[in-house]
Amino acid sequence: MAGGYLTMEQFFMSVERRAFRMAQIATGDSEEALDIVQDAMLNMVKQYAAKPENLWKPLFYRILQNRIRDWYRRMKVRRRWRVWLGRSADDDLANQDPLANIADTGAKTPDECAELGDIQKMLDQAIRSLPVRQQQAFMLRAWEEMSVAETARSMGCSQGSVKTHYSRAVRALRERLEGLWP
Repeated sequence: MAGGYLTMEQFFMSVERRAFRMAQIATGDSEEALDIVQDAMLNMVKQYAAKPENLWKPLFYRILQNRIRDWYRRMKVRRRWRVWLGRSADDDLANQDPLANIADTGAKTPDECAELGDIQKMLDQAIRSLPVRQQQAFMLRAWEEMSVAETARSMGCSQGSVKTHYSRAVRALRERLEGLWP
């Protein structure tokens, strides 16, 4: 049985960064994203460790996407309470990343860092502005390089829906980011 867990561990190591990035873009919050990914991994181990390895990727991303949808639902309820209590979402300083203010010691010049940072922010913003299903389809197809069939299984929809969501996402991103690159 230990061999199965080692293989599961290797699988998680291969997807953890991209899964975290997906959740981070979806939530806009690193801590929430980390919680979502950890919860998805824990659920994967509990429910599907005995499944064949070739099913792990679609199963894991299905769990991850469900956790992201659950997060959106919880946030919708919280926003209602905040409005009712007279608070805004910006009241909480805990959402700030303490590492965001540390200087980058890389070899890039400040101008290069600023330009790359601006481009990354615009790309993140553009992806975040997509409807959730388009966001999911884009990230699973483009970032995870999953097939249409795998993406459909992960999203719990038909292959035709995946193609539609992905096409609309790509078109919206092109329009939003037009002129960004020469």
